Amino acid sequence: MVMNMPNWLKQRAFLTPDRSALVFNERKWTFSQLFDETCRTADRLYSAGIQKGDYCGVLAANQPETVFTIYALQQIGATAVMLNSRLTTDEIAWQLHDAKAVYLLYDQEHTEKAQLIPSIQSLFITGIETVSTAAEVRHTFSLEETCSIMYTSGTTGRPKGVIQTYGNHYTSAVASALNLGLHSDDTWLCAVPLFHISGYSILMKSVLYGMEVHLMEKFNSKRVNQLLKSGDATMVSVVTAMLSGMLNELEGDYSSRLRCMLLGGGPAPVSILEACKAKRIPVFQTYGMTETASQIVTLAPEDSLGKLGSAGKPLFPCAVKIDGADEGEILVSGPNVTPGYLNRPDVNKQAFQDGWFRTGDIGRLDEDGFLYVLDRRSDLIISGGENIYPAEIESVLTGHPAILEAGVTGVPNDQWGSVPAAFYVNKQPVSEEELIDFCREKLARYKVPAYFVKVDALPRNAANKLLRRELAKQWSEQDED
Repeated sequence: MVMNMPNWLKQRAFLTPDRSALVFNERKWTFSQLFDETCRTADRLYSAGIQKGDYCGVLAANQPETVFTIYALQQIGATAVMLNSRLTTDEIAWQLHDAKAVYLLYDQEHTEKAQLIPSIQSLFITGIETVSTAAEVRHTFSLEETCSIMYTSGTTGRPKGVIQTYGNHYTSAVASALNLGLHSDDTWLCAVPLFHISGYSILMKSVLYGMEVHLMEKFNSKRVNQLLKSGDATMVSVVTAMLSGMLNELEGDYSSRLRCMLLGGGPAPVSILEACKAKRIPVFQTYGMTETASQIVTLAPEDSLGKLGSAGKPLFPCAVKIDGADEGEILVSGPNVTPGYLNRPDVNKQAFQDGWFRTGDIGRLDEDGFLYVLDRRSDLIISGGENIYPAEIESVLTGHPAILEAGVTGVPNDQWGSVPAAFYVNKQPVSEEELIDFCREKLARYKVPAYFVKVDALPRNAANKLLRRELAKQWSEQDED
């Protein structure tokens, strides 16, 4: 049976027209105004030839016009293919071709890149040309219908287009609310990219909850701290690198109105979690991915201190299990899990088994059922037959007072097959001998990095996630020299 729901933004504008919906710098829009701007954008897209069922690439920064465009595609019934702006033109062209996109929608910042992509119609999203035909705004959404496509980072070959249905986004938003609760005066600070599931999901929560979004064009730790100290935001999504920068800049305390700092993007170092605990910052670790339309496991508030380092338990309509007796691959299921990858039946057959999705991540469940994410399966270091998880070593290293951030990868070794190499950014001078002694106090000998490499910055993607494969690449290039 196909389940339909009222058009989300249209319904929200009807229910709470005068409630604040979007804040960007000094500009504000109510839900009624947001719907009006969205409809004008939908008219432009429809007049340009975009129709229901079309796939459209969106290459744009965190700007209000990007928000209008995302919602406008939903009004028409077109699917947004959200494009990572850090990709090369060749990579973007490949994703557009793979998705069979009919249009590329871009903003001022990405004009040059968009115009270098051949064989696709392009449209500037902030144009003011005359509209010849008004779009017919849809009355309902089908929960089985594809809403958005986001491509994985391609760590194991070509990127895969993750299908995200309206039902996936709806369930994700509801599951989050059941865990974190809803307050009538909530404002979610969005300093993560809208093309990433962490940013896109905040927009979906906004219209479903009737919640204000404070949009930032780019992450700035000082500005984020100002907003959290002033009480202008009550919720914020961050990854470890963002939180680390915020803590280094923070003077004083955040406002008591801050009730949730949602921390995703991989296991967080215990040293950072302890620093937040000392400052009474309400950090809730999460585990999720593009394939689960954001979080699928989150640490409930009452367990945030007692289970330090855990990602928590599955959100209410979801389930998690481990493929193994003790630790192994994390498997998930639930209505927020993608129905599959676009045009990849071979991959879908491997990824989905008996109603469970194989995440490719390694984890364990404790005796109370709390999930601890150990690492990406692809990042696992096997040294002399022993499994070594880079995140564990990184957590230890960032506990050293001289280390700002660290990344660990496996490098070839004739005797052991592979050994860990640590790349680090320091806050103050520190010797390799000191780091070795520090690690030996806290890690088994085989886990102590064989090499320490000082760098100015660690490689990260647009969502600030550490790219360990780039560390391995840097090592191989250094080794060749």
